[in-house]
Amino acid sequence: MRQARREGFREFAEGRAGGLYRSACLLASGDTHLAEDLVQETLGRMYLIWGRTSGIDNPAAYAQTVLVREFLKHKRRRSAGERPFAVPAESGGTTAMPVAGADPVLRLTLLEALGHLAPKDRAVLVLRYWEDRSVEETAEAMNVTSAAVRTRSSRALARLRAELGGSLSVFVAT
Repeated sequence: MRQARREGFREFAEGRAGGLYRSACLLASGDTHLAEDLVQETLGRMYLIWGRTSGIDNPAAYAQTVLVREFLKHKRRRSAGERPFAVPAESGGTTAMPVAGADPVLRLTLLEALGHLAPKDRAVLVLRYWEDRSVEETAEAMNVTSAAVRTRSSRALARLRAELGGSLSVFVAT
């Protein structure tokens, strides 16, 4: 029974790790190290409850909820505001969000703009527009009301547009 549980979780983790990592990269504004930590913590928490997942209708969506809550919990810590002064030499200053055919300059511009948003605003945008969740699903994942999600989403998009200004017109015009 334990072996079957482990194998089931291994299959789940292998299937969802990539998607969780991409979402974590967006939440962490391209900080791949934080994204890896968030995914590891999420999968660790999922493993603890894996035997009891019969009560969970959609383990993938539940894992995404755990990821967002872990991110928000991390942002509430005092040490979350610490930033390195320089980019470590081994990383080369790139982000690891491979998208086939995506323009790396556009990707970096969007990640930087997302980084200037408040953590909850970032979480709403990632859940609503990257994960394509409904307002109600996003509200449940963030433990807020649907009205709060709609308001935060609207304001976050306005801030993102203001942050990007005309910088996206160069990419859209092509």
